[in-house]
Amino acid sequence: MEEKEKQTETEELVEKLVYKKKNIYESADGEEIKKIYDFAEGYMKFLDNSKTEREACEYSIKLAREAGFKEFKFGDKLKVGDKRYFVNRNKSVVVFSIGKNNLEKYGVKLLGAHIDSPRLDFKPNPVYEDSGFCFLKTHYYGGIKKYQWTTIPLAIHGTVVLGDGKVINVKVGEDESDPVFYINDLLPHLGQEQMRNSGNNIITGEQLNVVVGGLPYVDKKAKDKIKLNFLSILNKKYGITEADFMSAELCVVPAYKAREVGFDRAFISAYGHDDKSCSYPALQAVLNAKSSDTVIAMLVDKEEIGSEGVTGMKSRVYEDLLNEICDAFGARSHIVRAKSRCLSADVTSCFDPNFTSVYEKTNASIISCGTTINKYTGAGGKSGASDASAEFVGEIRKIFTDNNIMWQAGELGKVDVGGGGTIAKYVADLNIDTVDIGVPVISMHSPYELISKADLYSTYKAFSAFVK
Repeated sequence: MEEKEKQTETEELVEKLVYKKKNIYESADGEEIKKIYDFAEGYMKFLDNSKTEREACEYSIKLAREAGFKEFKFGDKLKVGDKRYFVNRNKSVVVFSIGKNNLEKYGVKLLGAHIDSPRLDFKPNPVYEDSGFCFLKTHYYGGIKKYQWTTIPLAIHGTVVLGDGKVINVKVGEDESDPVFYINDLLPHLGQEQMRNSGNNIITGEQLNVVVGGLPYVDKKAKDKIKLNFLSILNKKYGITEADFMSAELCVVPAYKAREVGFDRAFISAYGHDDKSCSYPALQAVLNAKSSDTVIAMLVDKEEIGSEGVTGMKSRVYEDLLNEICDAFGARSHIVRAKSRCLSADVTSCFDPNFTSVYEKTNASIISCGTTINKYTGAGGKSGASDASAEFVGEIRKIFTDNNIMWQAGELGKVDVGGGGTIAKYVADLNIDTVDIGVPVISMHSPYELISKADLYSTYKAFSAFVK
């Protein structure tokens, strides 16, 4: 009897003192699992309609309008209860709801995510013909393993501004009736020397040339007949000439649709989980928010290349928008920023049992154990990180505990193995307390990433609790 009591006491002590990650699916009842799967359904639709930042911006606006939000432009008047969205050059969108709480006393609640993903952009002069092929030259965008982009079906997305100023939107390769596009690789029979290269040089950047045609123009006297035929098709369909590529934003993305993975459909594979798996929950959290605070979801561009440019998080436009909100209510913006809180909504690396050597498992995100807080990112000695304070992490932790949110803490990988960054440090530069939180991802930055539906829904619940 005494031994059993000691065992019980030990078990209670372990339960009280020892931290253990728990699989959400193990504790979820049938109703909760239905909510998880239903939320994933809407997310997958978002993914398939948002392969580029322009498309994600457009689809987010559609969802905002359906939820009763109206467009805001600088100079518009604002009042308590307003539900608005702000569009930055059709490549980023900010959705916000004005609460009744005093801005200088309570600040604003920010959710910051990015809607760009690694891809292949076409060069300004991309078209050339060689040995029976017409190719388009590319320049890769963001961090990729270049060899992963060969021999898969690809789609062309983007915008072209013609010489007369007319704007043409292009999307080819997504419908079943569309052709797809392709990047060649070397057959293994002749690839011995290629395979002796490092992974980064199995395929070089200059070899990422996209096959777009092979049919010659009918006039036998014409030079570069296959190129000419390709340009002729483009001109007939879109009015595009070769010179128009110089004023275009055209890119290549995987032609895959988002799909459920496994017999139990517990996972989702798709292009663009980084960072759509955080931007969609952030957007939905604000669209559905019933809060006395002013809440904002910023879905920004250019994170994958350092948050640069007029649509990246470094742009002053987001600070200007916050100032505009403050001015509308006679609030001093520097005081509001100091009182504000931000969740930098970005994905993190998920522990992969097939590649254990790069992870320190006790500080790695485990699949289906919930959204992950990364107190810091950066590389090596936290270089480039926004290291959140213990007080702020404690504040977020209490919110999650009070709202029964399953979450975990993690790092990107072993110290000195790699690293990465988010928009967090740029928000923190505004004197806003910020911490990274998001969905753990398997095969991040690949053409077809994988996440858990449970982690996706956990992230939505976390964001909703934060802005509530």
